[in-house]
Amino acid sequence: MNPSEVLRIVDAIHRDKNIDKEIVFQAIESALLSAARKNYGEDAEIVIRIDREDGSISGECDGVALDPEETVGRIGAQTAKQVIIQKIREAERDALYDEYVEQMGQMVSGVVQRSDGRATTVSLGNVEAILPRGEQIPGETHHANERVRTTVFDVRKEGSRVKVVLSRTRPQLVQRLFEQEIPEIAEGVIEVRAMAREPGYRSKVAVSSADQRVDCVGACVGVRGNRIKNIVDELAGERIDIVRWSDDMQVLIPNALQPAEVDEVILCKMMGRAIVLVREDQLSLAIGRRGQNVRLASKLCGWDIEIMTQDELQEQIENAVVGFSALEGMTDELAEMLVGEGFLSYDDLSVIEPDDLMRMGGITEEQVDRIVEQAEEKAEEAEAAAALERKRAKEQERIDRATAEAEELERRREAQKAAESPEQGVEPGESGDTLNAQDDSANSEEPDA
Repeated sequence: MNPSEVLRIVDAIHRDKNIDKEIVFQAIESALLSAARKNYGEDAEIVIRIDREDGSISGECDGVALDPEETVGRIGAQTAKQVIIQKIREAERDALYDEYVEQMGQMVSGVVQRSDGRATTVSLGNVEAILPRGEQIPGETHHANERVRTTVFDVRKEGSRVKVVLSRTRPQLVQRLFEQEIPEIAEGVIEVRAMAREPGYRSKVAVSSADQRVDCVGACVGVRGNRIKNIVDELAGERIDIVRWSDDMQVLIPNALQPAEVDEVILCKMMGRAIVLVREDQLSLAIGRRGQNVRLASKLCGWDIEIMTQDELQEQIENAVVGFSALEGMTDELAEMLVGEGFLSYDDLSVIEPDDLMRMGGITEEQVDRIVEQAEEKAEEAEAAAALERKRAKEQERIDRATAEAEELERRREAQKAAESPEQGVEPGESGDTLNAQDDSANSEEPDA
């Protein structure tokens, strides 16, 4: 192995495998050293060096210089080859690992190779990645040779290979699609401030503009909705709500609950809760199907949002004041202060910070412990009562369903019986015609008599 050949091999591996030259030099040195030990013994103190500039090889064995030609010539070629291949594979794996670790959360495009019930294999060019079923948008299917866009979710080393796990359910995919489809976001004029997503169903994206002349919501929607339509199509029809961001929660929370109309927002900072008052006709719209709208709005704003009408709030306030005042050690003034801070149930009161309660009521630590203890007991009783009520409701639902099924079965039996045994007899018109015919026959016979 002459010096020029060494440099040529190092350069070829560097270009083909995208591996740093220093790693390749170290791999060859390690291979030569491993093979030399087989020739001179494992106990020999051997040093092998390759000059990075001219590719010349030098070495020492127990302090005695080795003839490069002799050393290389006596090396077991197979051993050196195996060590080099192993080192190159490890270096290639590490390079791939580093490449995809840097892309964590970024969007990548690949071609589907195959798909089964558990996962879809996607080719990213230099590696085959896995898109698990749990990371796919609910209801969508993928076919061979289909191009798909995903985000890199996880990267792991497994032996000599790198396992790249992809995802289409993470909020990062929505953000990357916004950056790709909306130039103002890529340029930094519009910023995505917060995001909440339930994959395949609905997402809420809060945006703001650094330039007052640019309407952040309008720019994201695009002319006739063309920009947002491209994103929705990529996400299999997932609905996307674009929300105008505000640092003021009194403004942001109503924006996040759109299209529902909000009457008032009450912020309970100690609880991290926002009580949102709406009209009766806006209640279901604010909550959303299966609570989806309020749930996404809570994630977007970072507050626990509770939707209710003015009457419901008043009723809860009255019940809370009466219930808290009945606790031992609780004064009416303290009960009203707690309600004013958003504590509306025994469950809320059971998790209050003792220092906060001591400061609000001017009471001792022992009194606080007693109040919290009573609140926990009441909360458990309320939960048990609610569980019993749910059980009764479920049992009643089962009885009602069984009764309805029995009535339907009986109705079908009656209908089948009527179909199999039709009522025998003549129609009223037919009976009259018969009687008239008999009368005519009798009249025609009377002259003969």
